[in-house]
This record gives sequence, C-alpha cells and structure tokens, in this order.
Amino acid sequence: MPLDVRPLTGPDELPSWLKVVRTAFLEPPTVPAERLAEIVGSFGESRFTGAFEDGGCVGTLRSFPQRVTAVGGGQVAANAVTGVSVAPTHRRRGILSRMMGADLAAAHARGDAVATLISAEYPIYGRFGFGPATHSLDWRVDVAATGIDRQRALPPGDGRLALVDAETALAEGPALHARFLAGQPGALSRDAAWWRALTGTGRRDPGWKEPVYVLHRDADGAPAGLLCYEADDTSRTAKVHDLLATTAAARRALWTYLCTIDHVSHVETYHRPPDDVLPLLLPDPRAEAPGSLVIGVADPSGPAGGTYRLTADADGTGQVKRTEEEPELSLDVSVLARLWLGEGSPLALAEAGLLDARTEGAAARAERVLRTARRPWCPDGF
Repeated sequence: MPLDVRPLTGPDELPSWLKVVRTAFLEPPTVPAERLAEIVGSFGESRFTGAFEDGGCVGTLRSFPQRVTAVGGGQVAANAVTGVSVAPTHRRRGILSRMMGADLAAAHARGDAVATLISAEYPIYGRFGFGPATHSLDWRVDVAATGIDRQRALPPGDGRLALVDAETALAEGPALHARFLAGQPGALSRDAAWWRALTGTGRRDPGWKEPVYVLHRDADGAPAGLLCYEADDTSRTAKVHDLLATTAAARRALWTYLCTIDHVSHVETYHRPPDDVLPLLLPDPRAEAPGSLVIGVADPSGPAGGTYRLTADADGTGQVKRTEEEPELSLDVSVLARLWLGEGSPLALAEAGLLDARTEGAAARAERVLRTARRPWCPDGF
C-alpha cells in the first residue's frame, strides 16, 4: 500500500498516532485518558506529522517552536523535534527520512535558524545534519564525604534564602529564567506549561510528590536563584528537580543549602552542566577571541550548505555572511552542529578527520574563535 506522510488533520487522529509513539518507546500502547485530554487541548501548539498506510498510523514526528540561546546571549528561533518513531512492522522503508525531510524543509521555509532534538539513539540523526552540541552530567553527592561545614552560614552580603510556596515559584521563576538564558549557551525557552508542571499547578505525572521550593534573593532583594527539590525521608536523599541561578552568589547559596540540610545524607541532581564544579561556575559566558574565518559547509539536504565568513569581536559578538571566497576550512553540517554552541574542538575534529583545514593555522584560529569559556548546557529535555 502507498504511504502517505502528512500533518495530522485533527485531534481525532492523536490516539492512533500516540499508540505508535508509545509502542516504539516501550510504553503501554494506550495513552491514559488524562494525558490524552491534555495533548488534545494543546494540539494547536505543535506540528504533528504522521505516516499512514491503509488508514493506519505507522510513523510519527512532532515539532514545536522553541528559542535557543546562542553564544553571546542572543536567542534564535529553533525547530524542536520530538516524538519521532516508526512502527516496528514498518522499519527500513524510508519513513523516518520522509518525515524528517518534510519537517526540516518546513523549518527552513519558516526561517528557523536551527533544529534541536534529544537523541534516544545517537547514530540515527547524524545523516540528517544533527550533531551533539551540549552535554550534561548526573550527580549523586555523598554529603558526609564533601567535608562541608554544616554550621557555616552564608557570607554577609550574599543575599538570603527563603522557603516559598508553588505560587511564588510560579510567579518568580519565568522572569528569573529569562535572565538566566542570556548567559547560558544551549539553554532553551520554557513555556507556561513547563512551569505549571514544575510547580504542580498543571499536569501531575503518576507518583507526583510535592517538592520544596527555595528562593534566593540578592542583597537588593531581587530574585537570583530558585531551587526545587524532593525530599525522601526513607533514603534521606534530596532529589533536585531544578536549580536555577543567575549569579555565582546564588549558586553558592543554593548548593550550600542542599549540602547542609539536616537529616539529608545524599543529594541527587540530573542534567547539570559539565563544568558545573560545586559550587562555582565561570561568570563569563564567552572567551575573548577576536578573529575571522571562512567556512565551507556541506549539507546534503540543502538548507545549510554554502560558504560563510564568520567574524567574531573581542566582546563575543559576531557576524556570519555568505561569501564567494574560498573556504579556509570545510566541514559537514553535522560537525558544525558540534561547534555552533562552543562545545567541540576544531583542532580535535581536524585530527579525527572530521574537519578539513585548507589553509595553514585555520583549525587553530577556529579554536580561538569558536570555543567558549563556559561550556554550553541544555538543562531541559523535551
């Protein structure tokens, strides 16, 4: 039977679409009624694509609007891709390629700067131009082994901490996160539904437990940090759901708080930045590395291919323009994805044969221009 790859015509097609997603990700095929109602209610906020054969759904892809913080603090329009699956009965028929091709072409036509996804299986997406741009770490902290003085108070002038309720977290969190975005390459926008889920004022997953919220205000009384964690009295563990800070003082305060809670023996935290050394972080999000470079990008799918001149100023701002000049280094768009947020090393990529330096010193100059003092970090999954 011919395959029809198309947008969903309406919410009535969601149950069959979700059945394919849930089967592919090893969940029970039927979506709970409450979750289905929520997805139906937000149907217009996403772009649902399905592959259909003989009236039945056999492939899925969802994308939605997103903003990503680039190096230097600017936010760019992104096409967030999620819910990608193909029914086990229809693998190796080109369904994924057709869905991805249609979605990325539409994103290019809209003017989106990048596409993002969290890869469940890494080898799949390189052929579509994706590459690993951010990394994160999960930590389990043995509090007793840290040597932290539980009697230590916050240094004078570092602000103050307060236990707050969910409503206060919901009121203060979005503006605090907006300030955080300006200094963290790789960070994503958070919509109202994200904050409702964190605070339990919206959808609650099965087993949801009310967390504790801690707000840090600086010396002037302005919010500078927000911590959300769940305490388990059986394991004496504090499980961090979110730790957001816009100043080094707020980070120090919130980490100190976590590691000095009475009766807590372990702290577990997930999706932390790879250079998040307790409790300090580099304050400067961009290394001072002025320079200029002509880069040739190969993109078999089309949208990103071409030659560009990248000019970076000492303050971290820069410009990219298409050019007819000969490239000083050439790379695939998937390699560019590794470098765009400052994570990858051009010198290491050149040594691995993934980047072709065509002029003397081009890879070393790319290292200065493209690397960042603070490693990119994406704290949120989707």
